[in-house]
Amino acid sequence: MTTAYDRIDAEVKGNEVLLFMKGTPTFPQCGFSGQVVQILDYLGVPYKGVNVLEDADLRQGVKEYTNWPTIPQLYVKGEFVGGCDIIREMFQAGELQQLFAERGVKVEDRAAG
Repeated sequence: MTTAYDRIDAEVKGNEVLLFMKGTPTFPQCGFSGQVVQILDYLGVPYKGVNVLEDADLRQGVKEYTNWPTIPQLYVKGEFVGGCDIIREMFQAGELQQLFAERGVKVEDRAAG
């Protein structure tokens, strides 16, 4: 039987851009998750959203996986980037777009067009 850690690890390593969130990308169930979804959608970044509300073990496991107490959590190419505040600040400073570019993640920045 796979553990929550194994499932989380497989998701992180198996997706270029991964967002552990409350709800889904089409129906976020928390304002913080919704903000990160808006940023990723605005940038046109393809990503997978994983709803932690569907599984209590997953919800707790994500926090232990990174030793980060809050959700949402964004991963890029297997590396934890941050939660809502960090993602928002990075986006506003242009650092998130730069991170995606450095990691080879396609971004369709509508603001630049």
